[in-house]
Amino acid sequence: MSTVAFVGLGAMGSRMALNLHAAGFELRLYNRDRAKAKPFSELGIAVADSPAAAARGAAFVVSMVADDAAAREVMLGSHGVLAAIESGAVIVDSSTITPGLAREIGSAAAAKGASYLDAPVSGSIAQAASRELVFMAGGAADAFERAQPLFRAMGRLAKRMGDAGAGATIKLVNNMLSGITTAALAEAAQVTEAAGIDRAAALEILGEGAAGSRLLKAKLPKIFKRDFAPQFQLELMEKDLRYFVALAAELDRPAPIAALVRSQFQAGRRAQLGKLDSCAVFLQVAGESPAR
Repeated sequence: MSTVAFVGLGAMGSRMALNLHAAGFELRLYNRDRAKAKPFSELGIAVADSPAAAARGAAFVVSMVADDAAAREVMLGSHGVLAAIESGAVIVDSSTITPGLAREIGSAAAAKGASYLDAPVSGSIAQAASRELVFMAGGAADAFERAQPLFRAMGRLAKRMGDAGAGATIKLVNNMLSGITTAALAEAAQVTEAAGIDRAAALEILGEGAAGSRLLKAKLPKIFKRDFAPQFQLELMEKDLRYFVALAAELDRPAPIAALVRSQFQAGRRAQLGKLDSCAVFLQVAGESPAR
């Protein structure tokens, strides 16, 4: 099968890469922290010294890094993917970045004769492991079709949202809604507890109500148990909300709720809660300290 370069072996990327390996793709990996690549090298998977070395000769490149700064480095840096990408290759960038950067990388890829899809995902660690991610892609239709075998190996649904930047845009909208809902769950939890309502009963009834959702069923039990083991880190949610608020400003659209919730997550990050799960915003709202 085709050679796939995979850049970024964090909590999500490592699981996505393993699914590509299981599907039979020949992988060539890069991660800044070489320790995270060791389990792959022990499986006989090639590990490169730079994103450029990973991308050289690959038919596809998949990237999953944290933010704009990391994406710019691994894509546009002197030893980045685009320093070595070959004409005809397709880049599937699943990082959550700003639409403007997605369009910039897309233009740089086109200048090299390659195609770029900004294709972030909906789903967390469990969905990455079980091939249930949802990809939302921006970019050329032909590149999207060529990437279908990769999407099928890593997820359950891939949808082309439009041209370059469209995937990044809808991802920020998605995470804005998730962030606001998580903050609302934090407020609901503290009032429920203060009123002495049975937690199990509250979970059952709220889950059956109009606000019942997958997010409620995932995060409210974690809050009640004070289980803030990260599924999606608070600092990443704060970053995504910051990107969303900036995008809304670029488009001259008001986003007062998102701006307020972003400030709550920002306060949580500054209070050293950033590495905990996003629902640890509860600790900020309730004025509690994390268990040590």
